[in-house]
Amino acid sequence: MKLLALETSAKAASAALFDGNTLLAESYQNAGLTHSRTLLAMVQAMLDNCSRSAGDVEAVAVASGPGSFTGIRIGVAAAKGFAWGRELPLYGVSTLEAMAMGLGLMEGLVCPVMDARRDQVYTALFQAENGQLTRLMPDCAISLAELGSRLAPYAPPVTAVGDGAALACQALDMLRLPPEHRRMQRASGVGLAAMAAMARGEAPDGAIPHYLRLSQAERERLRRENGKG
Repeated sequence: MKLLALETSAKAASAALFDGNTLLAESYQNAGLTHSRTLLAMVQAMLDNCSRSAGDVEAVAVASGPGSFTGIRIGVAAAKGFAWGRELPLYGVSTLEAMAMGLGLMEGLVCPVMDARRDQVYTALFQAENGQLTRLMPDCAISLAELGSRLAPYAPPVTAVGDGAALACQALDMLRLPPEHRRMQRASGVGLAAMAAMARGEAPDGAIPHYLRLSQAERERLRRENGKG
């Protein structure tokens, strides 16, 4: 099965193309340009370079959160637009699980960390054993202090990945930091997480966004409504 994977949950955007378990190509851009401007152009160039067309794609996967609200919306919208026209299976996967998958750690603990702002991080915890991940902590938005408390029962080292990994490593001694090219969000991890879901027999979910928190606009609306009450 040829799978197209998209990742737009943070500053960088990326796309990957798999043929079964083989990664045919991956395009990654971290130049600060808007994902709405770059993503589809990246996909088209990647397909062209592989001598493939959109018609060759048989399934689509996308990071569906947590992460940047705008970034997730762009990625999910692009994935739906690509999949729905040809009625392709569409998998939304946890951004944090995809980050852990992308690290490729064979044995040990993996802690994805994304800067959620407002003194919080998006995070989770996974155990890698024989290259297979087992989830130990659900996706959540918590403070670094709370993350430290949740990691305390586990023996270090714990490998941190994601755009918040460096910040977390400064605050928490039990965390270790891999090289940047191994720790950032990438579409290849999204594809691997989607294929793991397929192997578990999970049905495509249509890429429902999972933000974990209300957006700023929603928080302001609730504040106004509560003020009127």
